[in-house]
Amino acid sequence: MKTLAEFAQSICLVIEDNRTTQFLKNVVTAAFPGISVHCTQSVKEAQTWLHDRSNTSQKTPLYLALVDLGLPDGSGLDVVRLLKEKEPHAQAVVVTIYEEDKYLFEALSAGAVGYLLKRDDPAFLSDILKRILHNEPPLSPSIATRLIEYFRQPEKNSTVKTELTTRERETLTHLARGLTVAEAAGTMGLSAQTVASYVKVIYQKLHVSNRAEATREAIRRGLV
Repeated sequence: MKTLAEFAQSICLVIEDNRTTQFLKNVVTAAFPGISVHCTQSVKEAQTWLHDRSNTSQKTPLYLALVDLGLPDGSGLDVVRLLKEKEPHAQAVVVTIYEEDKYLFEALSAGAVGYLLKRDDPAFLSDILKRILHNEPPLSPSIATRLIEYFRQPEKNSTVKTELTTRERETLTHLARGLTVAEAAGTMGLSAQTVASYVKVIYQKLHVSNRAEATREAIRRGLV
């Protein structure tokens, strides 16, 4: 657990296009006075900055990143995954306009520790961010409610958890982490056709119809 003083001597990476960069910068500096903020406006710019940091021996600690999902050149989830690889001590918090389960569960499975909505009051967002100091996930109230409601739901169509084979669990894990069928096939050393057949069986067994629902089931089962 980091202290407020440690955060004040660290960097926060903000990945957001130029429309609301100042908004997010104000939110984080209000939460952690003294913290340095580095702003990037695209996936590529953030990735370049992180790669450059990895080649630097002495650097200011990066403990926090605020990541928007809808960036000009792609999804902020690609940055969240790279943060998990390059900066394991950094906590990635998604700050977005998207409230749908699809985005929420994909963000959490990619490695985000929090999910905030831009429509919330800036002062309120700053207060929620401070929860990181107590190892509490920063979540907008409506998002926290959605998570609680989801995990309170009984498993679909059965009181017994449907068992998956080892290969099916492996496939589901890769899907939940955002890999395409082709990428999962390459990682598993199988053909894309074979992995696609696993996906079809997984959907049938879990009674799901899309990747977002499959991702939720992967999280429920502790696979990601």
